[in-house]
Amino acid sequence: MSNRRKIRETVLQAIYSSIIGDHSPEHVLQTIVKPNLSQDTAGLAFAEKLYLRSLDNRSDVEEIISKHIANWEIERLATVDRFILQMAITELLTFEDIPTKVTINEAIEIAKEYSTAKSGRFVNGILDAALISLQQEGKLKKKGRGLIDAPARRPHAGPVDYGQDEDFPEDASQQEPIDPDRPAATKKKRIKRPKRSP
Repeated sequence: MSNRRKIRETVLQAIYSSIIGDHSPEHVLQTIVKPNLSQDTAGLAFAEKLYLRSLDNRSDVEEIISKHIANWEIERLATVDRFILQMAITELLTFEDIPTKVTINEAIEIAKEYSTAKSGRFVNGILDAALISLQQEGKLKKKGRGLIDAPARRPHAGPVDYGQDEDFPEDASQQEPIDPDRPAATKKKRIKRPKRSP
């Protein structure tokens, strides 16, 4: 059985390496994705699709994120949070067989593990708001029973104004995350950076 959490963490590392490290997709697949998932054929196939689709859909997904962060430039978001959102929204849009609740919960847990103490709430708020707008616009194409769930809590209607002087938005919707009782990890994992190819 595939460990989808490990797969998504690997894809996050791959996206980070491609955008921050400026590595080619081919290099990243060979140095990060394939080595981490060499024992999981199905997981490797899923990771490759999610990684490549996340890169291909980057501009469209950033536009979706931007709609829900009024008065806040996407470049000012925490880098890891931005890439988690990019990966999760790509998954919502392009993987018809994965329930929306699974995608959102996984993104929240990865944010808690890899980013700041506030990231779980922030990612939850943005994804809940994005899910509503994607459903309203008819862009969410899911097949089968139980694949579309309503957001955990209805977010603020429209974009949220974070103000101009804050360093980081505490919460996109002023709401608790899906699992508010789970404390954020005290020690964050670091995203591995591959060696630059000669």
